[in-house]
Amino acid sequence: MALAVAAYLIPLPPAIVERAYSLRVFPSIQSVVTPLSNLTRLALFDLFLIVAIAAIVGRCVRDLVARRWWTALPRIAVRLVVVGSVVYLVFLAMWGLNYRRASMKARVPFDASRITPEAVALLARDTVDRVNADYAAAHAEGWPAAGAIDHALVESFSRASGALGLPPGVVPGRPKRTLLDLYFRRAGVAGMTDPFFLETLVASDVLPFERPMVVTHEWAHLAGVTDEGEANFMGWLACVRGTTAARYSGWLFLYSEVMDALPREAAREVSAALSSGPREDLAAIRERYEREVSPRLSGAGWQVYDQYLKANRVEAGTRSYAEVIQLVVGTELR
Repeated sequence: MALAVAAYLIPLPPAIVERAYSLRVFPSIQSVVTPLSNLTRLALFDLFLIVAIAAIVGRCVRDLVARRWWTALPRIAVRLVVVGSVVYLVFLAMWGLNYRRASMKARVPFDASRITPEAVALLARDTVDRVNADYAAAHAEGWPAAGAIDHALVESFSRASGALGLPPGVVPGRPKRTLLDLYFRRAGVAGMTDPFFLETLVASDVLPFERPMVVTHEWAHLAGVTDEGEANFMGWLACVRGTTAARYSGWLFLYSEVMDALPREAAREVSAALSSGPREDLAAIRERYEREVSPRLSGAGWQVYDQYLKANRVEAGTRSYAEVIQLVVGTELR
């Protein structure tokens, strides 16, 4: 318990975390753990949850049966705190320390002065042109099966990693379904990176043309990129440097992001140039959300996740997802 409290409270210089953990220790862990978790279609995170919950509930019931409640409850409380402390320390060692690494803006040629309303509007028009141009060829090319690793996407992800100065050799996670799939669909969660077994979990209702962007976003987490906006940026960069199908997925994702960054009138003007094909795909995404997502559950889930991110020193919380536009506009990459 003392170790967990100290690990949470003691500040670590981002430069030291970057050099000692994110660029050395974590890549060594990921290169071993992810290939092992890729050997099975089963989400090991599910097995971990089942075993952990069964063990904790079993011990609690045993204490309540064997002892009087006023002696059992303090014992149960202490055990839960100890177990939580152990889980937190394992979380930090396996992946969580990456939350304390240096910002991507400090590692890439990022210039905040490049972010202007005119630059964002130009990006929006460029995005519309690209989704219009790639729509037909992307749909003709098609997308791999939901549970398969797209090797062309792996290559483009590796190129994106190199462009961002990240260590080479990140092992992509095999996209897996999880027992949490119903929650994912109802809460509007497209994917998750398991921080213990370093595997990639993807919701079953993600549409084929969304999947490359969702998967590369999660692979960015496997590369030690914890900030959601940075993971979006890295996933987008991997997609747009890939096949036509992957490129379309990346630009279609960015279209929604950049529309949210524009004033309403400007967004209406730019969206008028969108072709019918991309409009149908965006309508399919909206229809999926309206069909699957529970607004109440989604709102509660995102509030919890917002607090989780802030507890892990991501000051923007869930708003960090939208920072992808800043990185796209403000970073100069060939």
